[in-house]
Parts: sequence; structure tokens; C-alpha cells
Amino acid sequence: MRPRLDDPAWLEQQYDNRARVPDHPRILGNWAQASAHVRAQSPAARLDVPYGQGLNETLDVFPPTQPQPGGTPVLVFIHGGYWRSLDKSDFSFVAPAFNAAGALVLVPNYALCPAVTIEHIALQMAQAVAWAVDHAAEHGGDPARIALVGHSAGGHLATMLLTCRWKELDPGLPAQPLAGALSISGLYDLEPLRHTPGVQRDLRLTPAAVARLSPAFFPRPKGTRLYAVAGLDESDEFLRQNALIRDVWGPTAVPVCETLPGLNHFSVLNPLADPSSRLHDLALRLLGLR
Repeated sequence: MRPRLDDPAWLEQQYDNRARVPDHPRILGNWAQASAHVRAQSPAARLDVPYGQGLNETLDVFPPTQPQPGGTPVLVFIHGGYWRSLDKSDFSFVAPAFNAAGALVLVPNYALCPAVTIEHIALQMAQAVAWAVDHAAEHGGDPARIALVGHSAGGHLATMLLTCRWKELDPGLPAQPLAGALSISGLYDLEPLRHTPGVQRDLRLTPAAVARLSPAFFPRPKGTRLYAVAGLDESDEFLRQNALIRDVWGPTAVPVCETLPGLNHFSVLNPLADPSSRLHDLALRLLGLR
């Protein structure tokens, strides 16, 4: 089904996830509480490490419980919040299960709209990946084994990074430093958001920005792969977005495109921290730990 771009009320119903999930305050509160506990119980973690000099350009480093022989893979988790809310401190809870599996976990922050644009945020996340390439080894990580996981807006950013022209950002970077990305409830076509009043108020998307920021409009990336996953209980538009990136990039670039039953836009993130879950397994596969 094509999005009804001339129907703002319908678009609000499709894209206002907090209205769609009345239980979202409890879920967000649980994330924040669990994350505070993780930081309190992680003496080896390094918090608020600068990856740049700009607004919110810091990240948290969570080292593995046991380094892997031959190098420890690096997971970079990019949080969501429609590019306008939430903070890295809300998502420390994703780290322990991956630390126990042998991964170094980095959780970067970024500036928020409307103080900055989505373009600015995407460049910040590219800078965070460049930091990982240059500095992961200092924390026991292998800069040749970096994978991304992003939720919602973070899924969009992770997918954008697969298409980054890294050599133009820094000639010293590899042409493709990323093994792949797991995008959870990601967004790949931003045109509907330009017509959704509740988010457009902060995002201030223009037609030109939509073209620059919609991975569904880009050539498929080479030398890497995307896993696209959404909750089956999400809106029709989020389910369409999830299928869209597989349709346009194809099964070689997107070998996994799935929906997880019984999960909404917020609860879909919880299994990432569960070692027995499909979502956790997919991330481990990107890291080369499965």
C-alpha cells in the first residue's frame, strides 16, 4: 500500500508511535532504569568519551567480559527517538549480553533536531564510526570487525552509514569499514515524514533533504549487508518501510528482512539484549560471533 501523503491525519496515525503504544512510558522507563544499573555495575566502562568536538559528540565504551582470540569485534549501537529525543544513557542496557558474547560495545550520542538537521546527525554518526576505526584497538576492539545496530531513527542512520563514501570523509579510512548493520524498525523513505505534521515540525525536511537522506533512493551498498527487522504489531507504514529496503536493494544487500510477532515499535528492541532471541542472534552473526 502506498502512503497517503495528502492525508496528514492518517500519516500521524501511522508515524506517531508513542500514541500507538500507550505503554511506551513504562518501556522507556525500564530502558533508562536498566541502563543506569548497567553503568553502576560496569567499572570497566568508559563514559562520555569524545569522538568529536561538537554538540553531544561523546560515546560510552563497554568492554567485553573476555576478549576474543584474534581480536574483539565492535558493535556500535545507534539509538532512536525520531532524531529529536532520547540519549545514549537510555541504552546502556544493550551492552552486557554482547559483552558476555565477546564484543566491545560503543553507544554514541548525537545532537538532536531541531537544533541540528538530520544531515548533521548522519555526519556525526559517520564521525563516531571513524573514531571506532581509529580507537577501538585502544579498548581491545578489532577495527576490521565493526557492525552497527540501530533502532528506529537509529536504524535509518545505521543504514545510511552503509552507503557512506568513507574515503571522501577521510582518505585514511577503509573504503568500507562496516561488516554490516542490523536496522530495527528503521526508516528508509523520509518523504512521508515531510507530510506528517507532528514530526515535520522538528525535522524540517525539504524535498532535497528527503532525496539526500532516504536510503531507499540510494544505490545498494557493496561489500556489506543489511538485516532489516520490524515488529509485526507496528503500523502499516513501518511494515512497508521494512519491506521497502529489501525490495529496492535486493536480497544480496538485504539477506534478512523479517517481522517479529507480538512486538510493537518499542518492545521490538527488548529482545536485542536477550541472548536467546532471534534479534540478538542476528547481531552476533554480523559481528562474526555466530
